[in-house]
Amino acid sequence: MWKKFKKDIAPYFLYFIVKFIYFTNKKVYHHPAHDDKEPFIVCMWHGDLISQIYNYFGFRKNGVVKAMVSENRDGETITKLAAMFKIWAIRGSSSKGAAKVMLSALKELKLGNDVAISPDGPRGPRHSIADGIVIIAQKSGKKIVCFNTIPTRYWQFNSWDKFVLPKPFGKIDFYISEPFSVDGMELEEAKALIKEKMLVHTMK
Repeated sequence: MWKKFKKDIAPYFLYFIVKFIYFTNKKVYHHPAHDDKEPFIVCMWHGDLISQIYNYFGFRKNGVVKAMVSENRDGETITKLAAMFKIWAIRGSSSKGAAKVMLSALKELKLGNDVAISPDGPRGPRHSIADGIVIIAQKSGKKIVCFNTIPTRYWQFNSWDKFVLPKPFGKIDFYISEPFSVDGMELEEAKALIKEKMLVHTMK
């Protein structure tokens, strides 16, 4: 019964909760002044996933973004929820279907679509940077853009990623960094740069 709820009912339930929360919050966007329309790689923390829906479409109203989502059962719920907001999934992870998901991400970028990655998901550690985002950026030649949000009122769950869900009737600041490249960098150097830029507007 619980599995059926998570798979078939929970996404719809969550959709209306998310819509209500973000409808009642004041949204302040801190976005780059210009959009060159080039496809980019969205970098976002696992604990800040939901807010990035509004962050992305606040910047690219008619953009197409494909999010890399884990193959586990929770990933099914996330995939269905994201689809309701017109965000499509690339299913796979570093431990399952890694080669397939990597090729799919590269294909989407080549087609001109954006790709979203949470480099510390799906298992952490929190605020770590996995190799995948660097490999995809270097093989595609595309730039990375850091997405963060900071709500004034929120719940923070006691999960490994300290998942944040804004409360209604507050204010949310949405941050997007200028695009940056990791071409020509060593793996650890690139990961350190990504983490440094991600932590600028990261909640503790």
